[in-house]
Parts: sequence; C-alpha cells; structure tokens
Amino acid sequence: MSFDLAAWSRSALDSVETALSAWVAPEPAASAGAPGHEAPAALREAMRYAVLDGGKRLRPLLVLAARRAVAAGEAPEVAQALDDGAMRAACAVELIHAYSLVHDDMPCMDDDVLRRGKPTVHVRFGEAQALLAGDALQALAFELLTAEQAAMPAVVQARLCRLLARAAGYEGMAGGQAIDLASIGQALTEDQLRDMHRLKTGALLQGSVMMGAACCDPARPCGPAMLEGLAGYGAALGLAFQVVDDILDVTADSATLGKTAGKDAAQDKPTYVSVLGLARSQAYAQELLAQALAALDGAGLPDARALRALADMVVNRSR
Repeated sequence: MSFDLAAWSRSALDSVETALSAWVAPEPAASAGAPGHEAPAALREAMRYAVLDGGKRLRPLLVLAARRAVAAGEAPEVAQALDDGAMRAACAVELIHAYSLVHDDMPCMDDDVLRRGKPTVHVRFGEAQALLAGDALQALAFELLTAEQAAMPAVVQARLCRLLARAAGYEGMAGGQAIDLASIGQALTEDQLRDMHRLKTGALLQGSVMMGAACCDPARPCGPAMLEGLAGYGAALGLAFQVVDDILDVTADSATLGKTAGKDAAQDKPTYVSVLGLARSQAYAQELLAQALAALDGAGLPDARALRALADMVVNRSR
C-alpha cells in the first residue's frame, strides 16, 4: 500500500508545532492549559527561541509513527487518551533534543555559533541564559509527561518517563557526549565510534520509537516480537542518522545544513567519514537502512508504513 509521507508529516508537524507553542513557556495571555505558571520574560524568550520554528522534528515524527504502528482495535476513549500521550511524548522528546543542542553549542562544549539557520542560543542570549533555558527545557519535558491534564494512564506516564530518562542520561545521550568530548584528537576504531554514536545520537532516536510504542493500551500491550522489532529498527535508524550527518558535514554547505559545515574536521573529531572514508560511509548508511526495514518486517505491526518512509527519508536526505 502506498503512503504519502509528506502529507502525513505536514499534519503531524502542524499538531506538534501547535502543542509546543502552547506548552513551551507561553505568553501570559496564552498560558491557559499550559504547565505551571508564567516564566521570567528573558528565560521564556530563550526557551521558545531554542525550540520553535526550526529543526527537522524527526524525533516527534518517530514517536507519532510508532504510536500509529501499534494502534489497532482500541476503544475510542482509550485511543484518544493514548494519542494525547503520544503527542506529549513527541513534544517531550523534542524538548530534550532542543536542550541538548543548546548545551552542546556552548563554548564549554562544541562552541558553535549557528544552529537551525540562526545564531545559537548562547550567542543570542548569553551563556548564563542559555544554560538556564536548557535546564528548563529538560525539566519541562518530564512535566509534560506527568501533567495533571494528561489523559493517559499512570502506567504509561511512568513508562514514558523511564524511557526518556534512560535515553537522555549517562546510558544514552549524555554518556555519548562525554565520550565524544574525550575522543577529540583520538584515533577511534569503527567499533568505538559505533558505540559512541549509539549513545550520543542513537539512544534518543531509538527512545523516540519506543516511547511511541509505549503509548498502547495497557490492557493489550505490545508483544515481545513487536517491541524487539521496533527496538532493532530504532537502533539501526539512530546509527544511520549519524552516519548520514557525518557524510553531510563534508558534502553540504552551512546554508543547506542550517549549522556550521566542516565543524567536526576542524575540531579533529572522529567521524564515520574520517574512519571509513566517504564511499564506505555512504554504503554503510544504506546497509543500516536495510537493517531497519528488516526489523520492521519481523515485528508484525498493524501499520508500519510511516516508520518505513521515515527511515528512507533519514538515510536519503540532503540536509
């Protein structure tokens, strides 16, 4: 069956953008239904600058595509609550991603000045405000998952919090970033590079898939084959994303990428291109795409078309 990824993505992203705008430190007049109370003006501006109107939103799309893949035969009221949970999860994972970019771009990390086609948060607002904005976005992610207005069952809320915390912490993104910083100027093997990026980039992408899968009816949970297939898909896709990122860092310009091209080579960071070469890296990305699709084939999902289309988009993208 054919699947229109562009049309589905437009609809999904419109919903994500609306939710993010309503939930991320909204203006006082627009704060009804948003978590908590009014944020200090400078912090609110930095938080919204970091999140809104930019980025591919791949992680939210993976959450929503995985939710779509496991949703079948649910009662309408159950489906509505789980769809709300999936939207909260989609926004939460994007807030974690945004906070990580804010902190990674700071002088104590990668010291970058361009992100999503505009000055980085610390350049625009100063280092102290950027640090606070990242902290606040991280906290808000978990508040969204456990808000009083959330309709999803408590067991689903807890599962989502656990998945997101693990993907973002020392077993995932933060741990991978620590390895990355320690690897500057070092000659890594392919296995070492793979292990680093499974944490730094892959964990949050895989976590996005598994968070979408967690938004299923607790009375009819996903079976082991489904979860194993989705985990395999997420792992392969997460690694493929980084391989393609490394390729684009040497083949695309800054205007196309929306961030500083050639940064990794300039900072003497190990990448797939520096370890494997360009041609082998391009072939490896296609191998990982095949692995991701094969994992989906074995999962027995009701509808994996969105996940399949997203995998193809990730590997064959130009930015």
